[in-house]
Amino acid sequence: VMLTYYFMSKPLKYLDDIIDATGQMLENKDEVIVLPKAMRNVEDELNMLREQSVKNELIARAAEQRKNDLIVYLAHDLKTPLTSVIGYLNLLVDEPDISAATRARYTGIALEKAERLEELINDFFDITRFNLTTLTLDMENTNLSMMLAQKELEIVTELESNVNIMCDRDKLERVFDNLLRNAINYSYNGTKIILSMKRDNDNVRIVVSNVGKTILPEKLARIFEQFYRVDASRSTSTGGSGLGLAIAKEIVELHGGTIEAASADEKIVFTLTLPS
Repeated sequence: VMLTYYFMSKPLKYLDDIIDATGQMLENKDEVIVLPKAMRNVEDELNMLREQSVKNELIARAAEQRKNDLIVYLAHDLKTPLTSVIGYLNLLVDEPDISAATRARYTGIALEKAERLEELINDFFDITRFNLTTLTLDMENTNLSMMLAQKELEIVTELESNVNIMCDRDKLERVFDNLLRNAINYSYNGTKIILSMKRDNDNVRIVVSNVGKTILPEKLARIFEQFYRVDASRSTSTGGSGLGLAIAKEIVELHGGTIEAASADEKIVFTLTLPS
């Protein structure tokens, strides 16, 4: 009877240990679960579940924070140009006798701010669409050399001729616009922006480099995050919405490519690789 009781109670004891460990996972996820040696495999599995639960909780918190950030940035960044538009339109209404030149200047400023507002709304719409839906690329054979050469910017170009790839032209144009605009915004006066492209085995390698303030490693690691600005003191009118590089990364990865950023010795380099 004693032997029977011993061998029957032992599994029940193990079951009690598992129940206690499960309760520990719910109440104190930071504490490592310890079970008898005979249950080492179960212990390892429970600790893996505990660690995954902690990771999932952190991911959920980060997603919630990003959603809250979206609301804050949306309210702030849209309010600034909208306030300017309303202000200059009110001036035109309140001062009907102003000169034609002043009226034209006020109208031009209001239009400029309205266009900036439209640009911000498009950025917010694009990043939300990329995150919430599966986009379909409209792929077509594109002469990448010609596309880059038609940018008509004051930059130095080193482009290999007649490089053709399959891509969504409109979306890839958006990538190049964002990268070049970023280079212009963060370049020292009187320096050159260099745009180069060449074949690299089965890929095409595009590099945009400019001379500007070195980006610290901790900031460089976050440069493709939504709403992140390297220079937090820049407003949306001078530094963008903080969405351009995030959108560029989404588009490049949709094409099966990669995009990386590097910075040292007052030089900023973005390297984009696309399958050819």
